[in-house]
Amino acid sequence: MRDERTPYVLATVVRAERPTSAKAGDRAIVLADGTIEGFVGGVCAESTVRLQGLRLLGHGESTLLRITPIDGDEEVVDETAPEGLVVVGNPCLSGGTLDIFLEAVLPPTLVHVFGAAPIARAMESVARASGFAVTATTDPDAPIAPDTSAVVVASHGRDEEKVLARALAAQVPYIGLIASRRRGMAVVSELDLPEDVRAKVRTPAGLDIGARTPLEIAVSVVAELVSVKAELHPAPKPTPRQPLPMVSMEAIDPVCGMTVAAVPTSLQLELEGKTWYFCGPGCKQAFADNPKAYGG
Repeated sequence: MRDERTPYVLATVVRAERPTSAKAGDRAIVLADGTIEGFVGGVCAESTVRLQGLRLLGHGESTLLRITPIDGDEEVVDETAPEGLVVVGNPCLSGGTLDIFLEAVLPPTLVHVFGAAPIARAMESVARASGFAVTATTDPDAPIAPDTSAVVVASHGRDEEKVLARALAAQVPYIGLIASRRRGMAVVSELDLPEDVRAKVRTPAGLDIGARTPLEIAVSVVAELVSVKAELHPAPKPTPRQPLPMVSMEAIDPVCGMTVAAVPTSLQLELEGKTWYFCGPGCKQAFADNPKAYGG
């Protein structure tokens, strides 16, 4: 999955208070379609792990999740929990408390470097050393991967317009041209695109740190990438292995009141053209037996 740049959440049970079916050390992964592979508890605990895992994929953070049973008929989230701890009272849980560490594993920010000049080679090494993933090429027709966050053109006049136009068409968040201010503006002005689109090209790329050598210029560009890193993550694109994440799609179980992920892998029931989502088979069966009692 790392090789294919597939995002996922690694869920590890770090503490289990009886009675629970899961034990400390049990693990599972949560994929962006809500699929859970592995074991971290029964269906009700799994429903909470799925929802919290998909939320984490939206911003890439990690957290400690505590799932504990409560009396009543709806989920309760403890808003007073310490920072880094999410406490969810789950009315469907049969007993016991689970502490599960959820670690979001996102692919590193991808940078596409075009050019064969010393600056391009320096960009590749400095960017990799700074934790970025890099695709380096001298082919102007080389594909720009769908989740590319930055394109840096350092070819000193060779096929610059072609690569810049392709990066703009792909709506890459950061597009930088290594050139003097005067030549860079001349290159950008030659692009047969609207002015507001051409303005997205940063030239000269990099922070103004008085850089002169190829290595110093590469450092200035990578520093600029770091400074805008929060803006460099485009919306995830579908891949053959992994469909689009649906972290914003949530629903309320009409029986117990829990918030659940409204994704294809969640328990669900179609009724008169509407899809209802459930935390577990018990709630699904209760609804199926008497939909009107729960607003169906």
